[in-house]
Amino acid sequence: MNELTWESFTKRIHIHATTEKLYWCWATSEGLTSWFLKDAVFLRDNKPINKSDFIKPNDSYFWYWHNWDGKEEGKIIETNGKDFIKFLFAGSCEVTINLEQKKEAILLSLTQSKIPQDEKSKLEIFYGCSNGWTFWLANLKAYLEHGILLNETGIDLKPFGLAGYEFVNM
Repeated sequence: MNELTWESFTKRIHIHATTEKLYWCWATSEGLTSWFLKDAVFLRDNKPINKSDFIKPNDSYFWYWHNWDGKEEGKIIETNGKDFIKFLFAGSCEVTINLEQKKEAILLSLTQSKIPQDEKSKLEIFYGCSNGWTFWLANLKAYLEHGILLNETGIDLKPFGLAGYEFVNM
């Protein structure tokens, strides 16, 4: 991407961990619930897969967050079993996770693309997801490098109407 647009954004972070550990964090229900979600259910041929099994293309998912009663559902588009995942998210958007070994750490790049261009999508998807992914990538780094989680799981933030926009650790 050579310029900023409303159609996509990229977030990057260096994380001191192995590619295998980072891939596990994104590609298994066990991994996703260790740092990100309250629950993650992946279906293959309409049957739940084991929480330790790696996702594959055409798997579908249901994700549940702490402090949000809704669920996200989507489909896995592509995986390579080691350093690349692409999935549908927030409707028809695509999220791509790419892990690249650098000298000092793994460079994790997350790109969310195909964001609709209406005003609601600009606010809720571009602004909301961009802020959300920034926090969650920092949370993943804190978890893997320091063994701590920054997201709020003990205090119910749901009564705050704009919690997803105001709390930095939702």
